[in-house]
Amino acid sequence: MEFTEWIRGRTDEQLRALVTARPELITPVPAHLEGLAARASSPSAIARVLDRLDRFTLAVVETLAARSGPVRKTALRELIAAALAAGRPEPALTAALDRLRELALVYGPDSALDLAPGVRKVLDDPAGLGPPADVAFRHHPPEQLDELADDIAPGSTGSGRERLAAALAEPGGLIEEVSPEARAALEQLAWGPPTGRVPNARREVRVASARSPIEQLLARGLLAATGEESVTLPREVGLHLRGGRVHRDLAALPPALKGVARDQELSDRTAAGQAFAFVRAVEELCERWSIEPPGVLRTGGLGVRDMKRTAGELDLPEWAAALVVEVAYAAGLIASGGGVDGEWLPTAGYDLWRVRSTADRWVALAAAWLAMDRVPGLVGERDDRDKPLNALHPDLRRSSAAGVRAATLGVLASAPGLAPSHDSVLERLAWEQPRRRGPLRDQLTEFTLREAEQLGLTGLGALSGHGRALTSGEEAAPVLAPLLPQPVDHVLLQADLTAVAPGPLTSELNRWMTLAADVESKGGATVYRFGESSIRRALDAGQAAEELLAMLERHSATPVPQALSYLVADVARRHGRIRVGTAGAYVRCDDPALLDQITADRRSAALRLRRLAPTVIASRSSRAVLVDSLRAMGYAPVPESLDGDVIISQLDSRRTEGPAPARQ
Repeated sequence: MEFTEWIRGRTDEQLRALVTARPELITPVPAHLEGLAARASSPSAIARVLDRLDRFTLAVVETLAARSGPVRKTALRELIAAALAAGRPEPALTAALDRLRELALVYGPDSALDLAPGVRKVLDDPAGLGPPADVAFRHHPPEQLDELADDIAPGSTGSGRERLAAALAEPGGLIEEVSPEARAALEQLAWGPPTGRVPNARREVRVASARSPIEQLLARGLLAATGEESVTLPREVGLHLRGGRVHRDLAALPPALKGVARDQELSDRTAAGQAFAFVRAVEELCERWSIEPPGVLRTGGLGVRDMKRTAGELDLPEWAAALVVEVAYAAGLIASGGGVDGEWLPTAGYDLWRVRSTADRWVALAAAWLAMDRVPGLVGERDDRDKPLNALHPDLRRSSAAGVRAATLGVLASAPGLAPSHDSVLERLAWEQPRRRGPLRDQLTEFTLREAEQLGLTGLGALSGHGRALTSGEEAAPVLAPLLPQPVDHVLLQADLTAVAPGPLTSELNRWMTLAADVESKGGATVYRFGESSIRRALDAGQAAEELLAMLERHSATPVPQALSYLVADVARRHGRIRVGTAGAYVRCDDPALLDQITADRRSAALRLRRLAPTVIASRSSRAVLVDSLRAMGYAPVPESLDGDVIISQLDSRRTEGPAPARQ
């Protein structure tokens, strides 16, 4: 039965299962079933579906590929049984064949199982076996093949290649003729890789004149020269050395995960705490960057100094801070903008995101992390040109990142209540997708386990209930919401100008406290400290002294300390007495004595001030530089517009264009 005819005979349900499992076959949709069969046989489509097979199912394909034609299921069962380290091939073999038929990699009845066209070509060396003899010797001149066949199969008929292939079909006698050293060389190639390098591999050697072990093997066709210094082991010889087995130590079931058992309720609550902390870290990042946005590097990305500063402000290790930055970017909450040179600013989508519930906000972040092709764990490493990889740099993209995250979390989902070890997860992934093994995959797996814990998908190394719901496509927010800590709407003001938040604050109170005070320490309770600079920051944002005190009284469980009231009143009294506008820039003040004090101050020499009137001083510096310099000297100026109005610094409203976060 031909493959196209077999495809044509599939039912609608079977064809639907095929295109569901291999959606690349209908992109674009083929015009007819013959086109579908041709596309399913293309090398790229076959390689893609082989990459998704587990170790046992791939072994079934490789066993069929090691044979030149159709194989009965009973013979296939015997070959698989011989390769198993323990147990029997059924029912795993039947399940694997059903899966391979569904994927259109194997076709035909049980009495004549065969691989789809093109599969053998993609699997050049199935299970580490070399090419068949007729392929291994295809580049040898006919006269050389005739001489080789005359030596090892005298009296046989046919072409040199045919006689050589027939002799190597049963190579036991030829192997017995060689020396123990030559036999040892064959054993080294038996289980792959089947290739090796030897000097002068293409020289003509006859059996009678062969001396060295390699010469003995070349003269008998037990090795085939594929280049001037390269040889390969013919498949027939390799199978004989393996005792007819295609694999050894094959396992029909995945390796058991090893790790530490965790109480599921404790894991869920731990993960929920991490999820809450991550949401707050993203919120704090966006709020801080709306006030002091870092610049965009010329080559793209975030500068090393800005990354270190951000990590310090978030009180996180640099790798965790890089994760916060990258996830916020992937979720569309930050983007580059703000001018010619560019700055990293929150987007309008951030304003939509922050008004949602904490559980919904976490789902948006976690879903963005699962789907993004960027790898935050690479931040700080160096690229091929020995240049550092910065956060938000375009070179952080890896196409396999999302697939590795999904596969890793799938492994965790298969063992509820278990925190598997890193090595155990790698071993399981190597069984589930053996063709995708490699250093990058192992590194991405390590990043996934670390980042999943930081994001709150796992708790104490075990997958949480809301993490399981998210990865399985279910509603995760209702699962997470009951586990989140309840925000509080009050703080405890103390006489030393600090405020203690006894728990996580509501979003609005947290934003206001971040504006009016500086975070001194975090932990079970966050400690904020009020100071002259923080009070002035709130006044610059348009708050009045009365509003500040009223806000403190409304949200404090203790009376407002007198020292804090005095501090607010004192800063507010001095705030705005001096006004700075643009000329180069100018300073205007209703109190000439205060301007006398500024001009007499030695620290103002660099500003090159000039008295224009009793209440006006001009400077060649810009308004921004003049404001910053006067503040550094201990004054409290405010910027002024051309119309003489005070410019309110809307510190929390700088935004740039960017995609809104997708609703989950």
